[in-house]
Amino acid sequence: MSTDPSRIRNIAIIAHVDHGKTTLVDGMLRQAGLFHEKQQVAERILDSNDLERERGITIFSKNASIRWNDLKINIVDTPGHADFGGEVERALRMVDGVILLVDAAEGPMPQTRFVLGKSLQLGLHPIVVINKTDRPDARIAEVEDEVLDLFIALGASEEQIEYPTLYGSGRGGYLGRTPDTTDGDLTPLFETIAQTVPPPPCDPDGPFQMLVSNLEYSDYVGQQIVGRIERGVLRKGQTICLLREGGEPTRARITKLEVFDGLGRGEVDEAGAGDIIVAAGIDDADIGDTLCDPEHPEALPALRVEPPTIAVEFRINDSPFAGQEGDYVTSRQLRDRLFREALYDRALIVSETDQADTFRVAGRGELHIAVLIEKMRREGYEFSVSRPEVLFRDGENGREEPFEELICDVPESASGNVIERLGRRKGVLQDMKHNGDRVRLTFQIPTRGIIGFRTEFLSATRGEGLMSHRLTGFGPWQGAIEGRNRGALISMDRCETVPYALFQLQDRGEFFVPPGTPVYGGMIVGEYNKPGDLIVNVGKTKKLTNVRASGSDDNVLLSPPRKMDLEQYLEFINDDELIEVTPKALRARKRVLDHEKRKQYNKKRVA
Repeated sequence: MSTDPSRIRNIAIIAHVDHGKTTLVDGMLRQAGLFHEKQQVAERILDSNDLERERGITIFSKNASIRWNDLKINIVDTPGHADFGGEVERALRMVDGVILLVDAAEGPMPQTRFVLGKSLQLGLHPIVVINKTDRPDARIAEVEDEVLDLFIALGASEEQIEYPTLYGSGRGGYLGRTPDTTDGDLTPLFETIAQTVPPPPCDPDGPFQMLVSNLEYSDYVGQQIVGRIERGVLRKGQTICLLREGGEPTRARITKLEVFDGLGRGEVDEAGAGDIIVAAGIDDADIGDTLCDPEHPEALPALRVEPPTIAVEFRINDSPFAGQEGDYVTSRQLRDRLFREALYDRALIVSETDQADTFRVAGRGELHIAVLIEKMRREGYEFSVSRPEVLFRDGENGREEPFEELICDVPESASGNVIERLGRRKGVLQDMKHNGDRVRLTFQIPTRGIIGFRTEFLSATRGEGLMSHRLTGFGPWQGAIEGRNRGALISMDRCETVPYALFQLQDRGEFFVPPGTPVYGGMIVGEYNKPGDLIVNVGKTKKLTNVRASGSDDNVLLSPPRKMDLEQYLEFINDDELIEVTPKALRARKRVLDHEKRKQYNKKRVA
């Protein structure tokens, strides 16, 4: 039997990254009785993906369900990073209310504005939680005022602006209705959900209709669709009609039907209006399509997401080490994998290019692209990627580029350095707020100015700075922005790095590779101290003689190499360089490996 729609509450947890969404969901799951008191469970239960646990952030939207009294509460945990806004946008179409978490010390941040704005536009009912009130630097009253100002600035309705506010600690497992709450449990939150979030506005007796909000894939049943039933009842074995935007209606038969139950799913024979379901049997559905009764083919408004802002090229790996470490190395395999990812991620756009074996992938930001690269790498794919480039568009007054609001929380002693560096990247300081010995700087800056800035920012703040950003729109092109002001150390030939050679060259720059690393001609092995590139022989060995002298027998003392991860390589490389990605290694290289041919290639680029 399907659940009575009046006993269903569908909510999403939204917030800026690291404000405590997933930790609060953990507490809700525990206190709803999903685990025995003595049962040991990991923190961030819903962040089950390896990448999420390693990075400590939510990347993919997750569904869970709890029972509280006679209510079924469907919970959607959403990402907090702006690069994964597409996940948030489609999740919000399945819910009727949102729990907005705001850090009691940091207050509203760029992603807070983004996700709250989307929620208010959809008419969702908000509940505000001032989280982490136990922090010694909490400023609860100021954050409350900032949240109210944000609601007003985003055009909240009179009903939405009368939101309830709770205070407490998701990690501590307690929330209360007053700022001085220091203990208790999450009962006030469950009560507020029941009172504030309405039942889903659905028609349980009408003909079946639902919007496809997400797609999954199973090795056993194939493609599975996720969405909320807007009208009627869906039964296992039922024939439905699939409506695509601009396409012909097709029919399919539901072979498996599940609803969310706790952390898992339970297979059912039927599900009713208002519930979030997972169905199999529709192999060619896309996110934003409508499933409906064949006798009543009525489409729901399609799902729209913000456009991508940057793009990179994915190419087959053509280095001398190609095919040695990956399982999937051909252009056909690369193409199939990229287009399959675009099917499940609406914020990602994949297209073919005029160049053979090269595909253009557009996404929301560097992290969005980096997560895709890391996923494919772990699946056994081998390929190369180019430097991220910003997507321009033609406006009324000429070429326009994307702009972002950038917030930097830095030590006061580093604020001048950060302002100077961002000024060179066309950043305009909008606001400056002091909080003790720290300063919050707000900039309006082209997206081009943010690409490659994170490592420089951490260096300028000695690792103590925090930065976050969100897309605000498009504006006139701001002119050239300086890029990397140092060249690369490039390997002369294919060889294995030798300690003696690295020792003799280490005053020329900083190496990325330790001794004993196989390299090839055209591979970037380090960063040069000066502008321009330097070709080096990292396989040179010391000539052996039978003479020993203190002056000629120097002790080889090597500086440790700089360990480069994927994001650092994406920031480092220039337009004429690529990153070679394999399951076992990341390598930077020149597009043209041969030194003489590279000179001709660079002359053509300049011309």
